[in-house]
Amino acid sequence: MDDRWYVLRDLARPNAKHPAYQRLLAMPEMAGYVFVPLKQRVFTEFGKRVVRFVPYMPDLIFVHKTRKELDPIVREMELLQYRYVRGGRQYEAMSVRHKDFEKFKEAVEQTDRVEYFSYEEVSPRLYGKQIRIIGGRLNGFVGRLMSKKGSKNKRLLIDLQECNLSAAIQVESEYIQVLE
Repeated sequence: MDDRWYVLRDLARPNAKHPAYQRLLAMPEMAGYVFVPLKQRVFTEFGKRVVRFVPYMPDLIFVHKTRKELDPIVREMELLQYRYVRGGRQYEAMSVRHKDFEKFKEAVEQTDRVEYFSYEEVSPRLYGKQIRIIGGRLNGFVGRLMSKKGSKNKRLLIDLQECNLSAAIQVESEYIQVLE
């Protein structure tokens, strides 16, 4: 198995009935190898409010397959393509190390309320010290402490530097250890 998670783009419209990530998730051979960062969103349908999970970024998909296995799938699905590294070598597909992505994915799956941010959205005044979580559902995770003005909740900010994405996960104060 390739030791990377490839970052793909879904070129379908955000309101498409069958976006690429749903088609990928429906493929039996892709079970457990596809991850899409989701957020909760409230919709009004037929006069009633409905809560649904929708992609944080409509065109962001992570897939853990080798490039050899993934190339035929990308060629077959016309609205699916690799994301490429900006400013890097020509045609270098964006990817994330397996170890880094598994930590990120595990933390995100531990809670229902995850907030995603791009690096541009997280200014230095929003994050603080390096912390480690001791105990609880996120035991052993290391990241930055995020604080929002007026919020009493403390959040652990976990970064995926390769693709400009951070996830903020609410943590309990008693489990926080400040690292020096």
